[in-house]
Amino acid sequence: MFQISTTPIETAAVVAQVEDSTCGGLVIFEGRVRNHHRGRDVLRLEYEAYQALAEADGNRIVRETIERFHIHAAACVHRTGMLEINDIAVVVAVSAAHRDAAFDACRHIIDELKATVPIWKHEYYADGTDEWTGCDHCAGHHH
Repeated sequence: MFQISTTPIETAAVVAQVEDSTCGGLVIFEGRVRNHHRGRDVLRLEYEAYQALAEADGNRIVRETIERFHIHAAACVHRTGMLEINDIAVVVAVSAAHRDAAFDACRHIIDELKATVPIWKHEYYADGTDEWTGCDHCAGHHH
């Protein structure tokens, strides 16, 4: 259902986990590394995760989403490690009998994932600086 991957994500493999001939709706979201953030040029980024907790939290989110939105299936994979511009950082795939439930469930999964799962993003900028973004609790995180 949810997993952390240290290798490139194959969207087709994630989709294969949810495909079903009873479902008329299949929604796929790919989150990709973009070349800018808050007006700054981004060269690359690195994701880190507390894998055991991230996978437990991610699987809970997926299970709760399946029940709440009455969808057939959902799967999500999030990448860790160093990623380049255009690399796929996360894939969410949802199948449901109807499109509305599939769209709503897909958005819910990615929003909850970003808000609650212990995955941290380290951005590297063209001006030579770098910064942990989107996590105030990372301020004391040093390597």
